[in-house]
Amino acid sequence: MTEARAGGGTKESVLRRWARLAIPVVFVAAVAAFFALGGEHYLALDTIKQNRDALLAFTSAHYGLALALAFAIYATATALSLPSGTVLSLTFGFLFGRWVATGIVVTAGTLGATMLFLAARYLFGAAVRRRLGPLGERINEGFTESGFYWLLFLRVMPLFPYFLVNLAPALTDIRVRTYVAATFVGILPSTLIVTNLGQTLGSIESTRALLTPEALLALSLLGVLALLPVLLHYVRSKRV
Repeated sequence: MTEARAGGGTKESVLRRWARLAIPVVFVAAVAAFFALGGEHYLALDTIKQNRDALLAFTSAHYGLALALAFAIYATATALSLPSGTVLSLTFGFLFGRWVATGIVVTAGTLGATMLFLAARYLFGAAVRRRLGPLGERINEGFTESGFYWLLFLRVMPLFPYFLVNLAPALTDIRVRTYVAATFVGILPSTLIVTNLGQTLGSIESTRALLTPEALLALSLLGVLALLPVLLHYVRSKRV
């Protein structure tokens, strides 16, 4: 029995080592293939605008397939941290309308972000936190205790790079279901804004100025509101 368990443990250890090697290799290979095959050209705003009639015709003729492809493309792009989220959201808004497009982006984006989060936690989450020492433990304690609100704040605020927000929680013990819920809710407001703009795809010249100052202010206020429960908890704990 002992030998059998030892043998099973050895096999599991070998599988883990292979997984830790395979995951980053597949990730790097996929990103390298994307750029080597000119993926950034196909997901550029100008290319989408030039081919919008063909895309609209394909969507009209093969609506179910178009939905499946849109979901798969967005989830994959998010998991690989490809710089394409805004262009894809605009495109889906044009092809499917704001509500269907928002549903695709939010669900596929949540799936892709969760896949990246789990891979990062498995590969280096605990190791990086140990290297940070006491600071890492304090961050983990605060983030894990109020993880939903902190992650919601990071998601809503238009200041933080999306891929960093996907990765940072991997250094903590936040629950996966909390990560999924905060991601889903947090990316909803900005997604709805961008997919709604997708209906005017032909008149958009750049993705840099899509969010107006008013929209940025509104998102910032939502981010601050997301932290109110954390601040109230902090104040109450100090009084006690």
